[in-house]
Amino acid sequence: MSRLSERPTNPVVGQEIPHEAAALHVTGRALYTDDLVGRTADVLHAWPVQAPHARATVTALRTDPAYAVDGVVRVLTAADVPGVNDAGVKHDEPLFPTEVMYVGHAVCWVLGETLEAARLGAAAVEVDYDPHPAIVTVREAIAAEAFQGAQPRLERGDVEAAFARSARVLSGEIEFAGQEHFYLETHCSLALVDENGQIFAQSSTQHPSETQEIIAHVLGVPSNEVTVQCLRMGGGFGGKEMQPHGLAAIAALGSTLTGRPVRLRLNRTQDITMTGKRHGFHAEWRVGFDEEGRLQALDATLTADGGWSLDLSEPVLARALCHIDNAYWIPDVRVNGRIARTHKTSQTAFRGFGGPQGMLVIEDILGRCAPLLGIDPAELRRRNFYVDGQSTPYGQTVRHPERLVTAWDSVVAGGELERRRAEIEAFNAGHDDTKRALAITPVKFGISFNLTAFNQAGALVHVYKDGSVLINHGGTEMGQGLHTKMLQVAATTLGVPLHRVRLAPTRTDKVPNTSATAASSGADLNGGAVKNACEQIRERLAQVAAGTLGVHPGDVRFDDGIAHAVGGAGEQIAWDDLVERAYFQRVQLWAAGFYRTEGLHWDSSQMQGSPFKYFAYGVAATEVEVDGYTGAYRTLRVDIVHDVGDSLSPLVDVGQIEGGFVQGAGWLTLEDLRWDESDGPARGRLATQSASTYKLPSFSEMPEVFNVSLLEHAHEEGAVYGSKAVGEPPLMLAFSVREALRQAAAAFGPEGTSVDLASPATPEAVYWAIESARAQHAADRATEHAASAGMTLGDHAPAPEQPSDDAPRLRPDSEQVSAGVTAGAGR
Repeated sequence: MSRLSERPTNPVVGQEIPHEAAALHVTGRALYTDDLVGRTADVLHAWPVQAPHARATVTALRTDPAYAVDGVVRVLTAADVPGVNDAGVKHDEPLFPTEVMYVGHAVCWVLGETLEAARLGAAAVEVDYDPHPAIVTVREAIAAEAFQGAQPRLERGDVEAAFARSARVLSGEIEFAGQEHFYLETHCSLALVDENGQIFAQSSTQHPSETQEIIAHVLGVPSNEVTVQCLRMGGGFGGKEMQPHGLAAIAALGSTLTGRPVRLRLNRTQDITMTGKRHGFHAEWRVGFDEEGRLQALDATLTADGGWSLDLSEPVLARALCHIDNAYWIPDVRVNGRIARTHKTSQTAFRGFGGPQGMLVIEDILGRCAPLLGIDPAELRRRNFYVDGQSTPYGQTVRHPERLVTAWDSVVAGGELERRRAEIEAFNAGHDDTKRALAITPVKFGISFNLTAFNQAGALVHVYKDGSVLINHGGTEMGQGLHTKMLQVAATTLGVPLHRVRLAPTRTDKVPNTSATAASSGADLNGGAVKNACEQIRERLAQVAAGTLGVHPGDVRFDDGIAHAVGGAGEQIAWDDLVERAYFQRVQLWAAGFYRTEGLHWDSSQMQGSPFKYFAYGVAATEVEVDGYTGAYRTLRVDIVHDVGDSLSPLVDVGQIEGGFVQGAGWLTLEDLRWDESDGPARGRLATQSASTYKLPSFSEMPEVFNVSLLEHAHEEGAVYGSKAVGEPPLMLAFSVREALRQAAAAFGPEGTSVDLASPATPEAVYWAIESARAQHAADRATEHAASAGMTLGDHAPAPEQPSDDAPRLRPDSEQVSAGVTAGAGR
């Protein structure tokens, strides 16, 4: 067992403790960035001047009228930027644009003594525009060949030869929507400049180091003149990985020019209309199966809706391609990727970072094709699982595939799936207008940043003379419990009680050059760094203790605030006493820790390598009930078994699994982003701008029975204390909800019905899927009636209502069977 993953006796990690700030959260005492405004004197407030066009050239900008508004102090424009007028890492996001690229794009910013003064000042700014044609949908971008960034290809084997030997070849397409982050705390920054010209920015950011870099870039100063702190975030989900940088730069620029603190907080409408979302995707696919339903080949083209600039679209697309296999062995693969440029917000990171989009494609394929192959969907999935020795299309060996089988079998047995399927069959036979279904789906998700360089972290640990411990690491807390885990890691490594350890806010002047808290790697990376720092201190203290205990330093153990010899016999030294002795012996009581993930390599130009430290596995089974008149549905029961290795903090991990599942179900069934696609003056405007029009999961969507278990005996070698990441993988467990809805809709048709189900699968979308199934039922009955009457439909009987163009159909295709299955976006 590696030193990184080995756990000592009586570790604090693995204990079920609440979130470190839970009491502060529920009592309202937890401070967020905007709460600091009331503690800061002479704050100015920022408000944007937003463009009403999806694409237009700014031909004139008149700011003088704003200064006539009482309380307006300054209008920020491109002329005020001392550095580079750009807020993106790809240098394609002008902070003050001369061409607006989406409805709501900020042209300039007004600073006022009050928020109302800034708002009125922004309304007084006069802007002339020259509108241009805009591309709003991904299909429009494909037709116009409007693409941006790299166009990667993932390829293994001979796809055409594999199709030639396949018993069945099916093809189709799917388009599915993105998702609004809708974190409780909207974007916020508070910047001030001290007497030496140093910029201090408080920001709700997942990536303080990059926020620091962009501020310095815009102001034309070195990074050591900028400090960024993230106290905590009220949710992030990836939406605060890149998007906060430009907003913090605006606040810092305003503070630099006025000499006063500047607060920039987006209200909900501004946040939704100005910031990026999960990428929507369009996919065309062709898939081959052998006689037993085993996957033989996949040929697909994935087009991500990137919005107006690249942001993180390239790595999002790369991860989508790397996850199109999900948990399934596909011998021959060819997947092409491209990024559409549309005149909408610049789409960005969102929990899963492209992985859910890629996995949705293969899950949709299997869900669509199972009835056409005459195989139960669960059996089709199980039959195609990876086995030991197989590798992904990009060349990484799949380790521990047996864990997925164990999780699957645990859900089947623990959830009593066989008994419940029999009950569902009986229920459906007795109910013509209500149907139930039960679906089970797997998850295999790679953990690490695709870009190898990002897989590093730092930490700073102080032990004070009284024995108390302060830790600072490069990760940020957004409610996911990272700080809780880091406290447990530190207490375990030092061998002290948890209450002796405190954690300081994340700051770039404490731990520099950090990676974003993203890619589910926060605990892996920062936990490794914290552990490294604590080990340095512990080894120094072991030298001190060894002299008193009369043993070799390697035989000193630390447990619950006591230093003793291995075995526990003999003299003991209290932690506080040992620390005091170390101080008087002039032993260093602080350490900077560092961690880099080993064993990673990735060639993005060839889409080959081993980009992930390990794979996280999970299985979910969901039972739903669907109303045939309205398409409305209820989630009756969910059973989950998820692999988190040896959990660092079980309560936190279970909460992450539950939250991730619900957020995934929201993306797949409820959250329907809609932009105006008309040719009128509102073209490109986001129509779903608030919680009144954008439906989020609530208690009413929670399953009536919700069982979550952690996979047992799942120690992960080479990871901090044997644990695994938990942030993103559970979101994909929600595929089981969508597949259960598909099966319930198909139950309104004849056996073997394959239905198109849009994503999100709103009640409206489910209703149309039901109608498609019913149409197939009617067509089959009419055919039977005509046959029994000795007629042909064309000559002697009225034709039944035909299924829509999107309904699945079988047709001969040479010696193969091809199904022209398509899945629209339900628009």
